[in-house]
Amino acid sequence: MKTAVPCYYHLDVEVCPERVGQVGRIMAAHLRLWDLENLVEPVCRGAGMLLTAIDEHATDKNASIEMWWTGQHLITAVGEDNRDLRPDEDLRGCLEHIAAMSDGWGCCATDTGSKVIWFSQRARAGERVPLVPTAPSPDLREGLDVPREMAVAALASMADGVLEAAR
Repeated sequence: MKTAVPCYYHLDVEVCPERVGQVGRIMAAHLRLWDLENLVEPVCRGAGMLLTAIDEHATDKNASIEMWWTGQHLITAVGEDNRDLRPDEDLRGCLEHIAAMSDGWGCCATDTGSKVIWFSQRARAGERVPLVPTAPSPDLREGLDVPREMAVAALASMADGVLEAAR
């Protein structure tokens, strides 16, 4: 069994509509690098919704994005420094979507007054299906008798027939 190596990624970004797509592609590349292809869509969608909400409601457009892979869970956190942005009012719709699609989520304040919104996705064992080798297609050799299964007298008579035909 392959052991999971903990991974961490951090990105500081100035949020604008063009950057939301770029950040999604960067995050997807890191998730694929960490062999977490099945988490690309929900994680990028959740982070994209948070960045879009920050772009629409915040006056300070700087945000930090962090991803931690623990071997079982991927935790994605988006932090912003806007004191006026209220998660319970401005981000209510966004947080409802994140709560519905994630295994866990939360919001906390830091000592500096900024807010961090995080959500987690669990890597489910059933989503990683091992490759199963396909059966080889039948070929002409399967229809022929293997020489060691034939009697020695039959082999000798076949060899005589081949020699006669060659003359």
